[in-house]
This record gives sequence, structure tokens and C-alpha cells, in this order.
Amino acid sequence: MPKSDFVSVPSSCTLCPRRCGADRAAGAVGFCGAGRTLKAARAALHYWEEPCISGTKGSGTVFFSGCTLKCCFCQNYPISAEGLGKEISVEHLAEIFLNLQEQGANNINLVTPDHYIPQIISAIDMARSRNFKLPFVYNCSGYETAEMIQLLDGYIDVYLPDFKFMSPDLSAKYSNAPDYPEHAKASISEMVRQCGGDQTRFDDDGIMQRGVIVRHLQLPDHLDDSKSIITYLYNTYKDSIYISIMNQYTPMPGIENRFPELGRTITSSEYDELVDYAIDI
Repeated sequence: MPKSDFVSVPSSCTLCPRRCGADRAAGAVGFCGAGRTLKAARAALHYWEEPCISGTKGSGTVFFSGCTLKCCFCQNYPISAEGLGKEISVEHLAEIFLNLQEQGANNINLVTPDHYIPQIISAIDMARSRNFKLPFVYNCSGYETAEMIQLLDGYIDVYLPDFKFMSPDLSAKYSNAPDYPEHAKASISEMVRQCGGDQTRFDDDGIMQRGVIVRHLQLPDHLDDSKSIITYLYNTYKDSIYISIMNQYTPMPGIENRFPELGRTITSSEYDELVDYAIDI
């Protein structure tokens, strides 16, 4: 039986760790900004993910509106916090998947999808009933519950989570989520169970068909926290996952007034030190 037969938009939402209890089935809006209907800001071929995701053909990327985190440094703020996007039906989302497949996408890349898991499962079932064949990439913040990731077993082929913070103090300060580290650890563990380790597969063009890539965006002045994350991931998963260490942190206008330490980009030496550390261990 497809899981879409027994999942629906929640009447008391507990999809994310905040468990805000919003009656989304009745149209109430949760902490994430989502209500009863799907909302997406963009759907197109995207060429700027990791090479094994985008390749040369592009990743068929759907950017969903809203977010369960409120990161002060978010570069997609209009989409994540201000709700930029259009309401679409589950049927329309399935059609988007099929259209991106026709355009030659390597995969379907679901960006910030956590708060729409029930609708996404239904859309995947619909698309697969119409001969949809591409892998699904779950591109998320890491702030998920393991229970919701379990619901995606059999639907997602590649997990692409962030691991933003090891320190609860930093996650509270910058993302209003002191429990971020514990949930990132638990949800990534479930992702690895489903798709990591010896289940990892690439096609002949080097495009990942199944696997787990954990991303970490290095922040200025927080090298020790970044090293703690890399250490944890390596000690816990060894070669069962890939790690993407990102250096593209960009200060958003005015952030230096609230958090002076985040008012600059990271230096080449900071990034090199983190990459060298990862190589050394």
C-alpha cells in the first residue's frame, strides 16, 4: 500500500522537532510558515549543487516555501522566512517531477521539504504511477525528527542534509533551535540506515543514485565547532557517508549589527585549516 494512503496534512502538526501543534488541516499556519496547501518558490534545472548531484545536465530542483529553522544567516530568506512562492496542488507537484524528468534532469532535488512530507509522498506515488524513474534527493537543514525520516524510507534515494552546529548554544543563538544538534544526529543516523554505506551507488557518469552527503557550511570565527562536526561524522560513520565542506558563507545585510562575528566571509586560511583537519583524520 502506498504510504500516501495513510499520511495527510496534520491537524496537530508534529512534523518537525518544534512540534508546534498547528491545525494545518484546518488552514492554520505552523512555525515553519506552512498551512494546508503546498507552496513552492521555484522549480527548474539547477547546476550549482555538488558535482555528483548536478552533473552537467542539472538537478531538477524544487524550492519549497517556509522553513522549520530561522537561521540569521539564511541566503534564501525571502523563500524560507517571508513565504515567497505559489500554492500548488499535489497533482501539480507530480507533474513538475515528470516535466523535470522530460527536461533531462539527473534527479529531483527537494529543497527544504520537511514541512510538506505528507504531500510529497503523495506526489511521488502519483509520479511513479506514471513511469517516473529518477532518484529523489532530500535536501534539508538537518533539523528533522528521525520518525519523519523513517516515513520517507523507500521514497528518497539520496539524502543531502546539513549539519550546521555541534554547540546547542550556537544553534540557539543563530537558528533559534537549541535542540538542533541532537535532532541532526538522530535524523542523519536514520538517513544512513536507509541509504548509506554499502548501499551507495553512482551511475556511469558519476551521478549519485543512492547515498548520503552531509553538508557543513563553515561560519567565521567558529572553527572549533566545525572541527567538532567533522570529528563526529567521521568517528560515527567513517566511509559510510560523504562530507561536503562549504566555504560560501555570505553575510546578509545588517547581520553585523546583531552578530558582529558573522559580518564577514571566511578566509582562505580558515577554510584550508578545516579541510586539512578533515584530511588528517
